[in-house]
Amino acid sequence: MEVAKDLVPGVDYPRTFQEVDEWFRSDAACREYIRRLRWPGGFICPHCGWTGEPWVTSRRLLHCRGCQGQTSLTAGTIFQDTRKPLRMWFMAMWYVTNQKNGVSALGLQRVLGLSSYETAWTWLHKLRRAMIRPGRDSLCGTVEVDETYVGAVEKGKRGRETETKAIVAVAAEENGKGVGRIRLRHIKDVSGASLLPFVQSAVVPGAVIHTDGWSGYSGLTAAGYKHEVTVVGANPGRSGSCGDATRPQHRNASQAMAARHSSGRRSTCASRLLP
Repeated sequence: MEVAKDLVPGVDYPRTFQEVDEWFRSDAACREYIRRLRWPGGFICPHCGWTGEPWVTSRRLLHCRGCQGQTSLTAGTIFQDTRKPLRMWFMAMWYVTNQKNGVSALGLQRVLGLSSYETAWTWLHKLRRAMIRPGRDSLCGTVEVDETYVGAVEKGKRGRETETKAIVAVAAEENGKGVGRIRLRHIKDVSGASLLPFVQSAVVPGAVIHTDGWSGYSGLTAAGYKHEVTVVGANPGRSGSCGDATRPQHRNASQAMAARHSSGRRSTCASRLLP
């Protein structure tokens, strides 16, 4: 497949919604575009490596003339097994990638006229995963790491205690008074066994990691990071309110995520803003 640096706007991909509408008027046009992206130099059978023009069956499968194997054009893509028109998928891709302040599943459902919120949610998450660049650069410089909890308030639970909430680890590059790139991951608990692998997958070795005094971060120095700790007072807000906002000079990572998800709004609990 062609690499991004070789792609030409208006030739390899549409620049405007008008071009999207003109290029992809039918499912046949969408299929031809997918085929060109998958095999820019011509069809190559994934079973035997044969090259040439395959037969197209009545079920729209590509039939290899070499080994007689059949291949689905959409196999292994986000379109695999879809029952919706490919044109609708292409419109969804344009909408999601061209919204300055992000997209919600409800907004995608409304724009596409989908009857099911679950379908819109599934599509949106497939598109988000597809938008992650393979081999993307890890975070560097000074990175603030924290966790946040997604879910309703739990009675009788304080701090990092939870029974039903989802725990999300957050790493955010410090960029002056602002926030640079961020990384998020759902983790099973806040132990070092969960937090350290997250940091290692998101941040380059040798970077400065800024955390609170939680013991789960104690292994960062041994792992090759420069560990800076800001100890904050005990605050029951860790379980659901916006606690931990008492750091003197740095926003905590939960607030950084909240700001990223809530452009133009005042800082609020990240747990209210995650989709």
